[in-house]
Amino acid sequence: MKIAWKKLTSSAKMPERGSAWAAGYDLFADIAEETRLAPHETKMIGTGVALAVPEGYFGGVFARSGLSAKEGLRPANCTGVVDADYRGEVKVALHNDSEEERVVAPGQKIAQLVIMPFLSVEFEEVADLDETERGQGGFGSTGKM
Repeated sequence: MKIAWKKLTSSAKMPERGSAWAAGYDLFADIAEETRLAPHETKMIGTGVALAVPEGYFGGVFARSGLSAKEGLRPANCTGVVDADYRGEVKVALHNDSEEERVVAPGQKIAQLVIMPFLSVEFEEVADLDETERGQGGFGSTGKM
């Protein structure tokens, strides 16, 4: 599958995989200078890239494991969604979970994009739902942690 992408600035980088079997494509900070994030602060970081995700798919924007584990930086909404009909710049609301100021450098890898299929459904209101063994039990009610 090919994903059409558009470079919105001269410094933007195409999403790229870190290895042949990687599911995610790295997204890069397209910023002119370093951006500082105070502890628990969120800032929108542009990538300078727009995408044409095919119908029936979406782009999931996930944290980079090393950046989140070592620096405490992750997408503020945990997983962003780039819909198939969106044609604007892909941005990452980057959040600093740490107790220290963090710096994002121009061209730094800030998140990863995974292209995923989804099911389009219709919702039907009903008076009652079918019964299951679990019923309304949630939040650890199955005893599996």
